[in-house]
Amino acid sequence: MISPLAYIHSEARLAAGVTVEPFTTIAGDVEIGEGSWIGPNVTIMAGARLGAHCQVFPGAVVGAIPQDLKFAGEHTTAEIGDYTVLRECVTVNRGTADQGRTVVGAHCLLQAYVHVAHDCLIGDHVIISNAVQIAGHVTVDNWAILGGTSAIHQFVHVGAHAFVGGGSLVRKDVPPFVKAAREPLTYAGVNSVGLRRRGFSEEQVNEIHDMYRLLFLGSMNTQEALLRIEQEIKPSLERDLAVAFVRDASRGIIKGPGRKGRGELEE
Repeated sequence: MISPLAYIHSEARLAAGVTVEPFTTIAGDVEIGEGSWIGPNVTIMAGARLGAHCQVFPGAVVGAIPQDLKFAGEHTTAEIGDYTVLRECVTVNRGTADQGRTVVGAHCLLQAYVHVAHDCLIGDHVIISNAVQIAGHVTVDNWAILGGTSAIHQFVHVGAHAFVGGGSLVRKDVPPFVKAAREPLTYAGVNSVGLRRRGFSEEQVNEIHDMYRLLFLGSMNTQEALLRIEQEIKPSLERDLAVAFVRDASRGIIKGPGRKGRGELEE
C-alpha cells in the first residue's frame, strides 16, 4: 500500500492499512491512523497527527510551521481527526506556543485551497468550502459550514450549526444556529434547513427563531436582549449555548439587519 516512489521518514508512524501514493513526502514525528489514504504529491511535515480513515488529496500540506513571526521553533502539532477529508492544496499549519496545536476535528470536509492557520480549533462535522482562508486562533464549532472564498479574521469564533455565506468577510463572532451573509456580515436568519437535517424538532427551531428575534431584530441593546431571552425563552441546551456564546464573544458578534452596530457587545 506504500508506493516505492514516496518518501517516508524512518521515524514516521503509519498504522495498518495506510496507503501512500507516489511522490508524497512524509517526515519524521508524523502519525497516521489506520486505513488513511494519502494521495500523490502530498507533503506531511513533522508534528502532523492524522486519525484513522482520513483522505488527503494532491497538493495538500499538513504540519508546516506557522506563518507567525513569533514562532521560535517550539514543538507543536497539527491534528486531523478520523474520517476527515482534505481536498486538493489544503494547508493546515502547526500551532504556536500559545495553544501548542492546530486541530481539525473528525468527519470534516476541507475543500480545495482551504488554509487553516496556527492555533485554530475546528470542531467535528465541519464543512469548509473552496478557498476559505482562516487566520490564526480561530475557533469553528461542530457542524458549522463556511461558504467558499470566505476570509475569517484572527480570533473569530463561529458557533455550532452556523452557516456563513460564500464570499463573506468574517470580522465578528457568528453565534450558533444562525445564517450570516451580506457585507458587512449580518444576521440573515436561523439555519433552519441545516438544523432540521440534523434532527432538531420544529419546537426547537421555533424557539431558536424567537431567541434571535429578540437579539437581532428588536430595539434592545445586546445585554438587554440577553436578559429578555433568559426571562422569556425556557431553559434548553440551545438557549444556554447561545446566551453563553454571546456573553463570551470577545470580538463582539455580527450585527442585525439594518441596525448598525446593534449586534456588537456594549461595554
